[in-house]
Order: sequence, then C-alpha cells, then structure tokens
Amino acid sequence: MTETRIPPAQAEARLPASPREHLTSPVTRSVLVIQNKMLAATRTFLAGRGFTELLPPIIGPVTDPGARGAKQVDVDYYGFRYKLMTSAILYKQAALTSFDKIFFIAPNIRLEPLETASTSRHLAEFHQIDIEMAHAGRDDAIALAEDLVKHVVERVLSDLPAELQAVGRDAGALAEVLTGAFGRRTHATAVADLQAIDHDQSPDAEIDWVGEAKLSQQVDRPFFVTDYPKGSRGFYDKESLDQPGMLRNFDLIAAEGYGELCSGSEREQDYATIVSRMRETAENPAKYAWYLQMLRDGVPPSAGFGLGLERFTRYVAGLDSVWQASAFPKVPGIASP
Repeated sequence: MTETRIPPAQAEARLPASPREHLTSPVTRSVLVIQNKMLAATRTFLAGRGFTELLPPIIGPVTDPGARGAKQVDVDYYGFRYKLMTSAILYKQAALTSFDKIFFIAPNIRLEPLETASTSRHLAEFHQIDIEMAHAGRDDAIALAEDLVKHVVERVLSDLPAELQAVGRDAGALAEVLTGAFGRRTHATAVADLQAIDHDQSPDAEIDWVGEAKLSQQVDRPFFVTDYPKGSRGFYDKESLDQPGMLRNFDLIAAEGYGELCSGSEREQDYATIVSRMRETAENPAKYAWYLQMLRDGVPPSAGFGLGLERFTRYVAGLDSVWQASAFPKVPGIASP
C-alpha cells in the first residue's frame, strides 16, 4: 500500500487497498500499536478515576436519533424491528442506576451520507470511548475529557516515539496538547469566527464539517465549543436554566485541521421534559418505552461524552484519513470486508 503524506486539511479520502495489503503495511501496524496504547491508557486513566467499564449493547429497540444525517440500520430480532447502535447514549444514562461512573468502548454503525466519504473523518463503522458520570455537570465532563486526552497523548509520546516516527507524526506539534489548558469558545462565537472568514455557517445548527476543519486549522491546541442552540442536538442534551434556548453541551475540536473529536453534554433526565423534547424534534415517544420508563422510575442527573476512537487515533498518529485508524475500515458507500 502506498502511503502519501499530505496535510490533513487538504487530504482526500483514499480507499483502502486489499485487506491483506492494508493489514501487512508497516504504517498500519504502527497505527494499531499506537491505538492499542491509547486504549490501554484510557482504561488505566478511567479506572484510576473510579470508573467501571461495562459492555455496551450492539442492538436495541431504539438508538440515538441525533446522528447528523446518518441513516440507522434495522435488524430482525425474533420478529421485532431492532436497530444497530448509532450511539449508546440512552444506555449510558440507564447504566447509572447501577454505577455512578461508567464507560464503554462502544461500537457504532451509521450509514453516513455518501458525501462524507471525502471528508477524511467519517466511517460507517467506528468506536467511541463513551463516558457517563452521575451527579455531574457539563464542566465536570469537559474537565474529564481534557484530562483524558492529555493523559493518552502523554503516554503515546512517552512510550511510542518510534511508532510516531514511523507514521511521520510531528511529535512537537502533538506535544502542544500538553502545554496548557484547552481553550473554550461558545457556539455563537465560533459561528461569528467562521462568518468572518466567509464560511456560511448557520447560527441555528451544529458547526458543519468544513467549518470544524477550518476552526481546527487555526489552532495549535484542542479547544471546546460550548452552548449549542436548542434544536441543533438530541433531546437528551439539557437546556440551560439561566439561558433558555441554549444547551449545556460541548464539542472538542482537535488542532492542526483534524476537526471534531468528541461531543458531550449535561443530560436531561426529567421524564416530562424529555417527552416534550422528543415531540419537538418529531420523535415518537412510544418507540422509547423502555428508556422513558427508566426515566419515570428515576435516573440520576448526569453528564458525559463520546470520544471517537478512530478520529482520536487519526489525530494522535497524524494520519491523512480516518480509515487508516481501523484494521477493517468501512468507508461510507464502499462495500468492504
């Protein structure tokens, strides 16, 4: 397999070669060694903070509806129409009735729009480091996400310099992650920043993929975007009591043009509010019977996030495209093993 190094912001998605060529490539091997270290460091870090790892479901009667244009996959489950998980968010909230701090390494299936095959950041099958904390707020989740990213990056820099060199990663640029606190800007500020450079970003929607990359290109260290407008995210993102119409949520944007790594929020757990929010977003509450019953019986307030493993690996390893961070990549629209 030919490995061509070009800046990530300019990289076009390339299709993997055959599975054998991809898996036997020295670059692929180094990337997977880096990813293995990242997973080990994640588990060590979270265990040290008192988190319990649970195994997430792969199918269920419903899944996260807020998959940003992606289609869900139906499966026949003994005569019932179930879904492959696009996100384990509903199950993370439910799991807090057993443990106060949980995490998954969760598989996700999303039939992304075909145009995402050229973003260098999308896969149809990927994994998330999914974290949830009872009795926590958004700022707690932001602080944990920053600490986790820094810990993982520090372990890779310290333990795998040869692998970073093998994949052509600029270790000095990656080390900027460790030099100070991650910045913050509100969604409104991010929109204004994009409009100032003639990027037509809607103030009522999530930052689009091109916009995320443009913001990412302007910084040397990751930063958080907070306070997305109501209606731009799922029904489970809590609305601010002090600023109605604003959500208590965030994204983590990587530096160097790599775009978004992580999304999270303070969660809404009030039954009546969730039902109202579902109806506002044209979701049928009847589909979510098990989840709504959990809320009715009582689920603790919480906050959490999902950190995309393959995107995180792409950033740490300095890869052109996210498919290079998977042993068996599924690029949107392309039939592959």
